[in-house]
Amino acid sequence: MQSSSYSPEAYNQLPDHPGVYKYFNESGDLIYVGKAKSLKKRVSSYFNKNTGVNLKTRRMVKEIRKIEITLVNSEFDALLLENNLIKKSQPKYNILLRDDKTYPYLLITKEHFPRIFPTRKLIPKRGTYFGPFASVKAMNNVLDLIRELFTIRTCKLDLSPYKIDEGKYKVCLEYHIGNCQGPCVGKQAEANYLKDLEQAKHILKGNLGIAKSYFKQEMQAFAESLEFEKAHRMKEKLDLLEKYQAKSLVANPSISNHDVCTLVSDEKYAYVNYMRVKNGSLIVSKNVELKKKLDESNEELLIAALIRLQDQFNSDAEEVLVNIDITEPIEGLNLTMPKIGDKKKLIELSTKNALFYKKEKALLQGLNQDKKDRVIRQLQQDLSLPEIPDHIECFDNSNIQGTSPVASMVCFLNGKPAVKEYRHYHIKTVEGPNDFASMKEIVTRRYKRLMEEEKTLPKLIVIDGGKGQLSSAVEALQDLGIYGKMPIIGIAKRLEEIYFPGDSYPIHIDKKSESLRLLQRIRDEAHRFAITFHRKVRSKNAFGTQLTAIPGIGESTANRLLSHFKSVKKISQASEEELTEIIGSSRAKALIEWKEKNKGA
Repeated sequence: MQSSSYSPEAYNQLPDHPGVYKYFNESGDLIYVGKAKSLKKRVSSYFNKNTGVNLKTRRMVKEIRKIEITLVNSEFDALLLENNLIKKSQPKYNILLRDDKTYPYLLITKEHFPRIFPTRKLIPKRGTYFGPFASVKAMNNVLDLIRELFTIRTCKLDLSPYKIDEGKYKVCLEYHIGNCQGPCVGKQAEANYLKDLEQAKHILKGNLGIAKSYFKQEMQAFAESLEFEKAHRMKEKLDLLEKYQAKSLVANPSISNHDVCTLVSDEKYAYVNYMRVKNGSLIVSKNVELKKKLDESNEELLIAALIRLQDQFNSDAEEVLVNIDITEPIEGLNLTMPKIGDKKKLIELSTKNALFYKKEKALLQGLNQDKKDRVIRQLQQDLSLPEIPDHIECFDNSNIQGTSPVASMVCFLNGKPAVKEYRHYHIKTVEGPNDFASMKEIVTRRYKRLMEEEKTLPKLIVIDGGKGQLSSAVEALQDLGIYGKMPIIGIAKRLEEIYFPGDSYPIHIDKKSESLRLLQRIRDEAHRFAITFHRKVRSKNAFGTQLTAIPGIGESTANRLLSHFKSVKKISQASEEELTEIIGSSRAKALIEWKEKNKGA
């Protein structure tokens, strides 16, 4: 394989060969990976088409600053390479299977008297792995079957021949209850143990027919030698295996080694079901959801999902059954859309799973939305509000002994903070520490502004404070002529009492109620926002006072310095040249002299 890079303007110079193309943005980030039978034709289509291309694709094309290509031998090789690159880099415009789940495997260890046990870690040198299994339950069913059919050891002992000969070990409970034949004390030959293990491998591979033939032969051999008890045990194992096969059989056993991949989609998502079938038995079933990134066709989505799922589950399928007619065959990928027979039934079963998964996702999304709405519906009920309070605004003010008085308003939409709608206020018309007058000012300013801009009023106003602050807010609404158009309450911090205008007695909501917790969260957020802003203003004022104490520096000069450097510390670190640019040479010299005098202070 060879790789080359091109500028977007040179797209027509790309070769007419199969390969993978990569798009990079101005920052050098990989934003898209694609595969093509002809790189030249495929990449050119992004830059030549002016109509029929969706907004997302046009946005991506605008971001492209570099194109890299890798040539391969066939379209199938391109598919595999594309899959690996997407898994590694997860570009933002590619369809992604964001599935971080680690699937379990069954491991047959590479040691004397090998063990079989489940693991999620793949370390090839440890032995042979079977899987991955899409569900732990399915894996445990197979493992339980193997342990019932064969006496495979579960201990972690090192059963090297010399250690067994030294007589270091004793048989455990597993031997006494018949689950192990005691290889640790030389009661079972390794050749006999490996014979059983070989049959276990056939079961793990889905080749149940071979294991059934083995038990039949053993049963007949024991019967011929008149060992009827042993023959009966073999018959019980054969029955167990047939019972297991009957449970897992979903199609004619002549359907030997097939994958099934079906897709259903809506405007934003595609839902894929992937199944692996061996000898008519379903050994893997997996559902995935794909988010459409560039208005991809169902064909593209199905192929992308299929390649990644086959890679994930180590598929060696001879044929893949699909429910979408792939118009252009892909060399190296045997895709069939069956019309009749058992294969058609498999497609129907897989499609049924995909549709159920789609319905399940939609239901879950609805439940999440219901859960989100539940709290504000509960709040509506607890406060006897006329409408669902899906738009709540809360006010708080902050000052210390009347200094730097400020206030805040926070907004919650559908029970969630709408940070972009938060507002903070400098108190302009109130002298001294007067929380009531400050509250009236900010409520007036807020809703006068909304009315002037013809914006939507909230469904509930929350005032952080008791009856005094609430009365001031009510006065503001009355002056604006909008009192009664929206509910307003006050929440007192001490006992979490809720006041309505005109009511002498507060109401109490159950302390464990989700609606009270929402009100507390809104109140605390308003308080946090007000305190943070107050500290910033107080700090800025302190800086301003410090600067105006310098001879030659007035309030407007101090504001210019603070506006540019943001803090006194940064001003003190600035050079005379930097200061001169902002405030002129004479004031800069005065500031430098002041800095020199106060160096050690």
